[in-house]
Amino acid sequence: MSQKNLNNEWRKVASAMYTKPVDSKVLGSVEIDVTDLEKYISEKRKQGLKITPTHIFTLIFARGLKTEVPELNSYVRRGKIVAKDTVDAMISVLLQGEEMSSVKVPSAEKMNLEDIAKYLQANIQETRSGKENKAMRKKGMLAKIPWPFRRMVYKIIKLITINWGLSIGDISASNYGSFVIANIGTIGLDVGYPALFPSSNVAIVITLGSIRKKALVINDEIVIRRVMTLGAALDHRVVDASHGGKLFRYTRQMVKRPELLEKRPDNSK
Repeated sequence: MSQKNLNNEWRKVASAMYTKPVDSKVLGSVEIDVTDLEKYISEKRKQGLKITPTHIFTLIFARGLKTEVPELNSYVRRGKIVAKDTVDAMISVLLQGEEMSSVKVPSAEKMNLEDIAKYLQANIQETRSGKENKAMRKKGMLAKIPWPFRRMVYKIIKLITINWGLSIGDISASNYGSFVIANIGTIGLDVGYPALFPSSNVAIVITLGSIRKKALVINDEIVIRRVMTLGAALDHRVVDASHGGKLFRYTRQMVKRPELLEKRPDNSK
């Protein structure tokens, strides 16, 4: 997609009207029937492929941003919408206690289920082992600065990296990748509406709620199915609610055919 198509008249106006994330969020949710998906995951685990819903949905969203809604794989830099070259996923990870960290999956749109299973197994174990990653070290350094100087330093870093789109060492506007995904179902939440992190430049943050039984009408019959609610926050400077709807429609289609994720996409080379 060309820069000209990304920066249409409305996008230019929206980037001036909205600030991030005070008044630029679009929130939405959708229920997904994962009854058959759970059976698929269980079968794959019996075959030795240790995957979870997080693996599945991370790949679905990565491919969706690549092929279906490329507008979501972009960010605002100095009033213009800039497209990202790859779709990098940022997966939230719960550490011991209530501490949160994250694992970045570069070029997730090129991976298949086996690729992402191996990558996450190695990197999540490393994160949970207590080995500090760069993000944790930066957070620790910022926390040591006395208030109110801590706020001043943060604002300066945010101004340079997020507002101006410049880098400070390895701190840049693209540190968080293309999208953030968090499985809040693991902490007991059925649905959640995430924040657009002010220190990042992602256009969408996605939550996976807990899986629960629910009565659904299928072929005019009431049946008990297993349902998960996906929640999302979108940056309204970059996209509209229709883009989120398009991504969720694609998600519904892919959940019905998870076997497509076993192969790398044709554009992965």
